[in-house]
Amino acid sequence: MGIATTNPATGEVLQTFEEMSDAKVGSCLERAYSCAREARRTSFEQRATWMRNAARLLDEEQEMVARTITTEMGKTIRSARAEVAKCSRACEHYAQHAEEYLADEPADPGAVGARKAFARYQPLGAVLAIMPWNFPLWQVVRFAAPALMAGNVGLLKHASNVPQTALYLGSLFTRAGFPEGSFQALLIGSSRVEEVVRDPRVAAVTLTGSGPAGAAVGALAGAMVKPSVLELGGSDPFIVMPSADLAAAAEVATKARCQNAGQSCIAAKRFIVHEEVADEFERRFVEDMTALSVGDPLDETTDMGPLATSAGRQDVEALVADAVDKGAKVLCGGDRLPGPGWFYPPTVLSGIEPHMRVYSEEVFGPVASVYRVSSLDEAIELANGTQFGLGANAWTNDQDEVALLVRDLEAGAVFINGMVTSYPELPFGGVKASGYGRELSAHGIRAFCNLKTVWVG
Repeated sequence: MGIATTNPATGEVLQTFEEMSDAKVGSCLERAYSCAREARRTSFEQRATWMRNAARLLDEEQEMVARTITTEMGKTIRSARAEVAKCSRACEHYAQHAEEYLADEPADPGAVGARKAFARYQPLGAVLAIMPWNFPLWQVVRFAAPALMAGNVGLLKHASNVPQTALYLGSLFTRAGFPEGSFQALLIGSSRVEEVVRDPRVAAVTLTGSGPAGAAVGALAGAMVKPSVLELGGSDPFIVMPSADLAAAAEVATKARCQNAGQSCIAAKRFIVHEEVADEFERRFVEDMTALSVGDPLDETTDMGPLATSAGRQDVEALVADAVDKGAKVLCGGDRLPGPGWFYPPTVLSGIEPHMRVYSEEVFGPVASVYRVSSLDEAIELANGTQFGLGANAWTNDQDEVALLVRDLEAGAVFINGMVTSYPELPFGGVKASGYGRELSAHGIRAFCNLKTVWVG
């Protein structure tokens, strides 16, 4: 299937879309290029008015947008509503703080022999965003809100299984008042991304997605000498030490593993538990995982919907089968659920060894791997023993342990006694194979700006 909406809960194809022609893509690029020259001249006050209008539209259209998200990629309707609300909040945040984040940075004029000296942030132009399906609205808005508030314009190449969400985003900012061409959705397949990145009218690129896709786009952007931001995979650790509140840790562990049916780069995936509390944590964790209701994502009582694609479920099944065949123990779940749709149950595995694929690969589904360790040093070593470095959770009430965890965990974010998530106020991104650059906060809006040095004699 090409560009289409397929309901993951039923497997039914609801709507198909034709790819844009080369001429149509070229027209979009020219419109973006022309719009960018004008966008940089608009004031922060004007952009903030338009961005607040976008937030208002998201609030007014929340139910419609949430149902679209649910039917396209399968997350529960409650989660979809929360995603829309989060996007509205991000728009409000950047409407309020963009001018502050991009304020001129004064330098000492005497030290450089000038009457005045400062650095100024200015927009780059048209930025291409290559985005995934797992948070189809949030992944885009967390880029679009700061980029547009900085005076850039956006081009969106969204995942091919969420075209209706892509088209909604393509209209949202124009309906909010931004000039025509400020933000456009390109309905094209992955094979045509290279031609867009290479186009001289595109100034920069950002991608959220798989490691191979990020490596390809990053290499291409580098060859074209264009800035890029990459947010790639994760295999986030969830460390539990003896002083932790085990009931709270198990409850959050369940949410952290099964949010979005486990289809999140920052979902906790490897549960590294001190042997003193491992039995108790494991018991609580399995109970909480087993208690989750899996079913129709439009049902208000459902805790977890289906996986987004048939291929995604097959990938999860293959990783679990590999682990079981090589000696891992299934504590709960482990087999696809019967009936239509791409459902897979919350699953907990123990006895994981390095020769199993789940030890080193990201499992993009509701499968947790539990490890036992005898010390904090061993926990940190195991947590860092992966190619990824996106987020890390740790549970302890020992302040000395907190200091060591914050210092030594190799990750873009460390959350102590809480679940890794993203906020407009905090920078978001990873290290190692999880990517580079940052989104959100002041760092995110500056990512696609030219920091211009100004010297006045």
